[in-house]
Amino acid sequence: MLGSPKYHHTDEDIEINAGRETVTLKVSNTGDRAVQIGSHFHFFEVNRALLFEREKAYGKHLDIPAGTGVRIEPGDTREVTLTAYSGSRHLVGFNNLVDGGLDSGQTRIDSLARMTEGQFKDGKPAARTTGAAKKGKK
Repeated sequence: MLGSPKYHHTDEDIEINAGRETVTLKVSNTGDRAVQIGSHFHFFEVNRALLFEREKAYGKHLDIPAGTGVRIEPGDTREVTLTAYSGSRHLVGFNNLVDGGLDSGQTRIDSLARMTEGQFKDGKPAARTTGAAKKGKK
C-alpha cells in the first residue's frame, strides 16, 4: 500500500493559465433563461442564444479557476476573458461543433459551418441601452 496522499502547499500565489493566449469578449444572453458556463467548456460551443464573436472564442475556455463558472442572465451583457486550451488540443463533445483537433484548418472550417447550420448566434453585441433610451425618451 502506498500510504495517504501528501499535499505541498505554498504561501505564494499560483497563476493559472500562465503564458497562454487570452482574449476578452462581450457576451449577450439573447435567450429567455440564464446560462451557466463551466470553467473548461469550449466557449465557442456554448449555448446558441449567447451572442458574441464566436470565431475569437475558438479553442478557448473561461480564464477562471477549475470548477467555477460564469452565469449570464437573460438580457444581460458582460465581458469574459478566455484562454487557450493546452495539451493535445483535441476536443470531442460539448455541442459537437468541433469534434477534432483545434489546430486542423479543416476542423475549423467544418466547425464554423456547423455553427451556422445549428443557428448559433454570432457577432458583436450591440451597445446596451436603458429602458428610457429604448422608448426614445431623454
